[in-house]
Amino acid sequence: MAFSLMPKTTEFFDLFDMQAENLVQGSRLFLEIVNEKKFEDVSAERMHALEHKGDEINHKIVNVLNETFVTPFDREDILALAGNMDNIIDAMYLITKRLSIYKIKETTPELKQYAVLLEKSVLTLQKMVKTMRLGSKAMKETLKYCVEINRLENEGDALRDKAITHLFEESKDPIFIIKWKEIYEAAESATDMCEFVANTVETILVKNN
Repeated sequence: MAFSLMPKTTEFFDLFDMQAENLVQGSRLFLEIVNEKKFEDVSAERMHALEHKGDEINHKIVNVLNETFVTPFDREDILALAGNMDNIIDAMYLITKRLSIYKIKETTPELKQYAVLLEKSVLTLQKMVKTMRLGSKAMKETLKYCVEINRLENEGDALRDKAITHLFEESKDPIFIIKWKEIYEAAESATDMCEFVANTVETILVKNN
């Protein structure tokens, strides 16, 4: 089946755009939380609201899929893309919740870098998703965004290693180390989730062009 606008409805693309916008809001909230050291419960609750909205959009995609005979690309790829996008906001909520549970009072340069990196990844993802409704006409542009998301994920890996190395070098408190190691790994997993979305989009392009 060709990757095109064969279906009479663009509802899937509209919903993917909605999910991407929700991710942008989540990344900006996370950046605000980290920069302003808002690690209290209310911040986790704000992120939870966005996580809940992501779940609702994901459920809507599944419902539309069940009601649609002709889809813009394979059903399993629609489910994979929807699920992987939803996992990103889940990861953001997990980090925010950990910061609250662990009673973190101060931020770190590495966490600030992760907040910036995650926002860049999500903004690139949003651009990538917007091009998908254009199909093969925008394939090169779509792939360009996929490559950029993969590059940013590699930055996330390197930042995790740097952060954890610095953590062990500078701290002798085992509880402090355990808390921050988990936070850094959770932050890195959020960039992983962005890469999973990019990989899913690349698979869609290969299968349908």
